Amino acid sequence: MSARTVRPETAQLPAVPLTVEGYSILHQMWKMCWPAWRRLSAAHRAEVLSEAVALLGKMEQNPTGQSALYSLLGHKGDLLIVHFRESLDALNQAELELACLRLGEFMEPTSSYLSVIELGLYDSTLKTYKGLADRGVEAYSAEWNEEINSILTRQKEAMYPRLFPVMPSHRYICFYPMDRRRGEDKNWYSLPIEERQRQMNEHGLVGRRYAGQVKQIISSSIGFDDWEWGVTLFADDALIFKKLIYEMRFDEVSAVYALFGHFYVGVRCPAAQLQKLLSGELPNR
Repeated sequence: MSARTVRPETAQLPAVPLTVEGYSILHQMWKMCWPAWRRLSAAHRAEVLSEAVALLGKMEQNPTGQSALYSLLGHKGDLLIVHFRESLDALNQAELELACLRLGEFMEPTSSYLSVIELGLYDSTLKTYKGLADRGVEAYSAEWNEEINSILTRQKEAMYPRLFPVMPSHRYICFYPMDRRRGEDKNWYSLPIEERQRQMNEHGLVGRRYAGQVKQIISSSIGFDDWEWGVTLFADDALIFKKLIYEMRFDEVSAVYALFGHFYVGVRCPAAQLQKLLSGELPNR
């Protein structure tokens, strides 16, 4: 069968939007075993901290994906470390290095989240799919796949800074996982791609109004973790998290289809200030 076919007007476009991916991300949450930590002698604590500070400082400066440490608020944990890396193997290496620290004897894991930075290309997807269909190129044929791969390569090059960002240096972080609801009265995945594009465009307009106040990184966890996406926000004014997320709740895509997991909020702690943090003092700005 030829790759070029006459497309009936009633034929549907492929449902899955194109995406480009960047850094793999691991969020790790821990609780400190404070009684055991306090029982250590000052000399022993200094040795344990020196080792941990050296490793975390190295991770902060890693040229192929950085890490950052945060002091968590609330009962869900005491520490959060976020890792950006070029591969799952590199994330696993970072995880193993932390596990081998003597400080790990005093840290109890409470949660973690694995995902990959993703940019959805709804606008480009529709233009591309319709253009190929109008030319009679059969979906998923060799010619179709070649053109799709070429477009994704160009998009990834153009969006490189967003796909492989420097770890934001903002004072506060907010992380939460989320799903698009399904199995209920409304099912995001059964909507036509044109309708999903419309809703996502409206949703994105809200985020753009907060440009300069908050850095937002969307990561996909489909096939990697229990939810479908992770949202990581960075800001120097934590109140912005509330304002942005609250306003987005009124968008159709969130009001009708979004389901949210646990929220984690933390304060940035440079590696050099780990000793101060574990002595009960908040890190400096």
